[in-house]
Amino acid sequence: MRQPPDPVVVGIAGGSGSGKTTVARAVVSAIGTDRCAYVQHDAYYRHLGHLPLEARHKVNFDHPDSLETELLVEHLAELRTGRTVEIPVYDFATHTRTDSTVTVPPCPLVVLDGILLLADGELREQLDLSVFVDTEADVRLMRRLERDMEERGRTLQSVLAQYEETVRPMHLEFVEPSKRHADLIVGGSNEHAIAAVLAAVRGALRTARSE
Repeated sequence: MRQPPDPVVVGIAGGSGSGKTTVARAVVSAIGTDRCAYVQHDAYYRHLGHLPLEARHKVNFDHPDSLETELLVEHLAELRTGRTVEIPVYDFATHTRTDSTVTVPPCPLVVLDGILLLADGELREQLDLSVFVDTEADVRLMRRLERDMEERGRTLQSVLAQYEETVRPMHLEFVEPSKRHADLIVGGSNEHAIAAVLAAVRGALRTARSE
């Protein structure tokens, strides 16, 4: 009896507010939640419970060191061998991991998204297809302001201060240069970009089934 193919792992990267999550969710919706898993790199932020809350707020969350990427790499390797993994659940208000996890079983397609997916060599090796969502800086900033103020209860001043101190410098140092590693670069998260990504994903799935 022929063994099922290894899962196709797709990484969708881009700057904060680029629309990468919109693209990732569109892919999951089109392929079907019964056939794919959706994992966000943000779930792997390091647990900072050992630090006072004030100190946690000062951590540079846009630097690669803030993420336990090695655990994500380990989880992807386990999914490739047919094992179920437990994905952390992160609390952005307290900068700690909760006691809960999300169970992800093996499936034909794993879709990842995160600003720093393509900045780590070991993680890139786990990707069968890498996508970079390239969006203008002013659009990304407006989206980040809206998200952080509405969803995370932050003030305008705090969002702008973080953008100036860490988000923009880390984007220029790590995120923007990482797009050279992408197999596909799309301009934003519009319907044409999503269609291009979907076509590439379906091609990768067909290739995996034929091997």
